[in-house]
Amino acid sequence: MLTIMKSQLNGLEVYDITTLPKGAWIDLVAPTSTELAQVSEMTKVPVDILRAALDEEERSRTELEDNCLLTVLNVPIKTDSFYDTLPLGVILTEDYVITVSLEANDVLQRFNHRTWRFFNTSKKTRFMFQIMHETASLYLKNLKSITRIADSLERNLRQSMKNDDLFLMLDVQKSMTYFTYSLRANGVVMDKIIRFRSNSQLQHLIKMYEEDEDLLEDVIIENKQALEMVEIQNNITSGMMDAFASIINNNVNHVMRILASITILMAIPTIVASFWGMNVNVPMEGLEGPWAFILIVILSLSITGLFGYILRKRHLV
Repeated sequence: MLTIMKSQLNGLEVYDITTLPKGAWIDLVAPTSTELAQVSEMTKVPVDILRAALDEEERSRTELEDNCLLTVLNVPIKTDSFYDTLPLGVILTEDYVITVSLEANDVLQRFNHRTWRFFNTSKKTRFMFQIMHETASLYLKNLKSITRIADSLERNLRQSMKNDDLFLMLDVQKSMTYFTYSLRANGVVMDKIIRFRSNSQLQHLIKMYEEDEDLLEDVIIENKQALEMVEIQNNITSGMMDAFASIINNNVNHVMRILASITILMAIPTIVASFWGMNVNVPMEGLEGPWAFILIVILSLSITGLFGYILRKRHLV
C-alpha cells in the first residue's frame, strides 16, 4: 500500500504519486513491485534500497546510499503468539522522507491526522528522530505489558504448574531475546547518526538544530532505558524458568521415591508368604484351624509397618 502525505498549516494533506510535492512523506506498507518502481522513478531512490526493509531478518543499520540516507530500525509488533520485531526502513532524500515496512505497525500509525500538530514531514531529520522516539517508547510500553504478564504467570505457577503457563513463559523469554537484540542494534544506529552530524557530505540530508539534538538525546536515553528494562526482565524470566525446572525435577523425584517405597512395602507380605510355600518343614506347619494364616498375616503386617516407620523417619515416604 502506498500513501503520500505532507504537513500543511491545517493538517495532513494526501497526495497522489503523480503529484508528489517536496517535503512529502511516502509510506510504503507491503508494497508491490509496481509501487516500488513508481516511487523509485519519482524520488530517484534505487529499488534495492527501497527493498532493504522488506527482509524479515534485516538487521538495524544506517548508511549513505546513492545520495540518500538509509536507516533500518527494528520496531516491536504484537503477533498471534506474543511479541516480535519487524524491520522498518526510513530513507531520507533531499526532498522526501520514505518509510518502508512489511506490515502496518504501531509506530507509524501514531503519525496520523489526529496527531499532525506534533510533527512536520518537511523537517525530515526531526521527523526521523520522532519515529525513533516512538519506537523506543513503544518498546517501553510493550515491556510493561510483558512484565505484568510475567508477574501473573509467576503467581499462577506458584499455585499449579500448568503446561499452558509454562509455554506462555517460554514465549515471554523468546520475546525478551528479540527485544534485547533489536534494542542493542537500534542503539548502534543512533550512535552512528551522532557521528554523522560532523560529516559535511551529509549536511543536505541531515539538518540538525538544537531542538533536534535534544530530541536525539531523548531517543538515546529512552532506548537505553528500554534495553536496561528488557535485560532485567530477561534475567528474572530466566531465573524463574530455572527455578520452576528445579521444582518440577524435585516433584518428579519425590513421586518416584513414594512409588519406590510403596513397591518395597508391598513386596514384604509377598516375601513372608513365600516362606510358607516352600516344600520343607516350616514353623507353625502343624497348627490346625485359621491360626497359622492369622499369625502369618500379623507377622507380615508387623514387618511392613516397621519398614514403613523406618522409611517415614528417613523422609523417604
